[in-house]
Amino acid sequence: MSHNATLVIELTILVLAIFLGVEVISKVPTLLHTPLMSGTNAIHGIVIVGAMLVAGMDEADGLTRVVGFVAVVLASANVVGGFVVTDRMLEMFKKREPRERNPD
Repeated sequence: MSHNATLVIELTILVLAIFLGVEVISKVPTLLHTPLMSGTNAIHGIVIVGAMLVAGMDEADGLTRVVGFVAVVLASANVVGGFVVTDRMLEMFKKREPRERNPD
């Protein structure tokens, strides 16, 4: 298979994955977005490991290292954001202590 045919196949898979992702996420009810984000943290942890392996390969060229580094940064930001959102969600379920009123 030629290089151009491989590129067309890879771009087709990318576009189909984007459309599929948009369709799946748009059908998720609002109440389930935060638990879904928590689940994707595990997936992005795997992405971080893979990106570090790609960025650290001995035979990697400059472009591969840059793409690997960008993947590590973006996946890390997604994991941190997911943990922040999950923490905020869990704070909603904690019991609040009543405020003391100041005597006037």
